[in-house]
Amino acid sequence: MKKILISDPVDKKCCEILQQAGFEVDFKTGLSKEEISAIINCYNGLIVRSETKVTAELIHKMDKMEVIGRAGTGVDNIDLEAATRKGIIVMNTPGGNTISTAEHTMALMLSMFRNIPQANQSLRSGKWDRKSYKGTELYGKVIGIIGLGKIGREVALRSKAFGMKVIGYDPVLSEEIANKIGVDLVNLDQIFSESDLITVHVPLSEETKYLINSETLSKCKDGVKIINCARGGIVEESALLAALDSGKVSSAAFDVYETEPPDPGSKLVNHSKVVCTPHLGASTEEAQIKVAMQIAEQVVDLFKNNAVSGAVNASEAGAGGNKELHSYVKLAESLGCLHAQMIGGQLKQVNLNYSGELLHSSTNLLSTAVMKGFLSKMLTETVNFINAPFFAKEMGIVVNETKTGSNSNYKNLIQVEFVTDKEKHSLSGTVFGNSEIRLVNVDGFYLELKPEGDMLFYSNVDKPGVLAAVGKVLADANINIAGLSLGRLGIGQKAITVINTDSPINKQILKNISGIAGVEKAFVVKV
Repeated sequence: MKKILISDPVDKKCCEILQQAGFEVDFKTGLSKEEISAIINCYNGLIVRSETKVTAELIHKMDKMEVIGRAGTGVDNIDLEAATRKGIIVMNTPGGNTISTAEHTMALMLSMFRNIPQANQSLRSGKWDRKSYKGTELYGKVIGIIGLGKIGREVALRSKAFGMKVIGYDPVLSEEIANKIGVDLVNLDQIFSESDLITVHVPLSEETKYLINSETLSKCKDGVKIINCARGGIVEESALLAALDSGKVSSAAFDVYETEPPDPGSKLVNHSKVVCTPHLGASTEEAQIKVAMQIAEQVVDLFKNNAVSGAVNASEAGAGGNKELHSYVKLAESLGCLHAQMIGGQLKQVNLNYSGELLHSSTNLLSTAVMKGFLSKMLTETVNFINAPFFAKEMGIVVNETKTGSNSNYKNLIQVEFVTDKEKHSLSGTVFGNSEIRLVNVDGFYLELKPEGDMLFYSNVDKPGVLAAVGKVLADANINIAGLSLGRLGIGQKAITVINTDSPINKQILKNISGIAGVEKAFVVKV
């Protein structure tokens, strides 16, 4: 009989489903690190929320563990690498909080527009002050939604019901899907300049950190309103506070913060024009019941039917025991991840070409790996090998696959091209031996590098001194070069350089590199 430990508070339906399936279930919450470590070796399954920290040290003691389930979306409290190395499947419940978060966004929106928290507090203090809390209508206002994944689209539908004009920015969503839900796709500058209200629904990444800052706020209408129910750090809190004080931003609503929990004395939390809640986006009875039932059903399906769903670390699913194919799956995912950080404009199509017999028999798996790598950088939802094709189809992404014989230079080669309304980028990669992943072509430039860690890309005119100047900027910032590859069209013509670094390159360093004479375009990515 399988034995399962539930170490965090989840709805009782989770226990009921697991027990009805014939499993032995222990519901023990509030265990200390030492207590859970002492008993964990007895269990085949572990179900947590965010309280239990599933560290590498704890995973090391899980000799019988087969699955760790997270009743929710985020898996920040689980060491995925350690679990994967141990052969333990990690599952989550993507989509379980979609409606709850969308509705919370609407609740914050109405609270801002009608000054509900402030009026409530005033009335409770004994005042009858109607003039100070005059609100504005949602009807006819322009809402700008940054990120049109599941949550963003649900917010769009509800905003339409209030009679708002909905504009949205999402480089992945197709115009066809946007039209179906009544959203006008625009660029980011239009979001900032045209919106009466801006709400963000994107993941936190290098690209989205401080997406709303002093510069972007300066492009907004006077009196714009801002909502963040996505991730702390997407909005630069210090810049927002300055805009609130100046009147550029008339009000804001936050459910997530750069530091959680925020300092009780935080200026943001205590600002008279800000509505704050303590990360309640997914905190509804329905959402908690839904994720509790979903994770229980997924665990039952795994143990009873050997069926895997919601797995976040099944990066080599379907590759069987073929180690060489495992490496190509990892390569395909890396190529998708790189493209997500390179493309500009609205995505039109993805073209995939597979050269070599090994790849021909596994194109579905490899294409899924490309989409997983790409969408993991673009969506707030957790993307895995199970749901990546569904998300791609749901967002109207056009994927074209072709197969060719062995490349003249490589026995097996994956070429991935992303085409947008502004540009296209092409990356090609292969595997040396059974496991050495290599990027061998970038936009027609032949080179050779490992697609891993922090990477600096820049194009330039091929002339002496450019590489030395770039190296000096990195050295002055105490950034060590871990690897370097160059490609060029010819002497004195256009060239491209890719540098692997041992530490991240911040925006100021990138700006300094971009200012070097001869450097045409510079950007950083992380794999």
